[in-house]
Amino acid sequence: MDEKNQKIEETVVFCLPRWNDFPNVDLYIDQVVCLLSNYLSDYIKNDSEKDDKIITKTMINNYVKHSIIKPPINKKYNKEHIAYLFVVFILKQVYSISEIKKLIDLAIKTSNIEQAYNRFCTELEEAVKSTFSGNIGLEKETLTNEQYILRNVVQSYANKLYVQKVFLRS
Repeated sequence: MDEKNQKIEETVVFCLPRWNDFPNVDLYIDQVVCLLSNYLSDYIKNDSEKDDKIITKTMINNYVKHSIIKPPINKKYNKEHIAYLFVVFILKQVYSISEIKKLIDLAIKTSNIEQAYNRFCTELEEAVKSTFSGNIGLEKETLTNEQYILRNVVQSYANKLYVQKVFLRS
């Protein structure tokens, strides 16, 4: 198998943990960094070429400081924090932080955080799978405005990931 096909095969199995897969205990920031890095290290790039860490405590603290996520409770992060962070770290590959905040606000306006996060995961995995398998196309289904926006948001990430993995060989 050539390198291009190997990268495609590896990426098609892209999978994010669902809400119920998150630990049932709150985590300290080091544990959150480790959890996020384990799932995302092959799928996101760091903004800085100097630092090989894709997720840092400083980044998370900045998201708290800028009210992207709520402050931790007793220095511990719960499932809601973790879900927000997964979405932020993925979408910051394509969107600005202010745009991400608006997109998250839209998603949780129409459903609770658990449903919104799980829907995000499902849509993202489908977008990555269809992009890497060459089956891009919108089905003839009726979507709400929020669903259509989500589908386009995750597709933009999937398209960027494809170009990075297959063409730019990153």
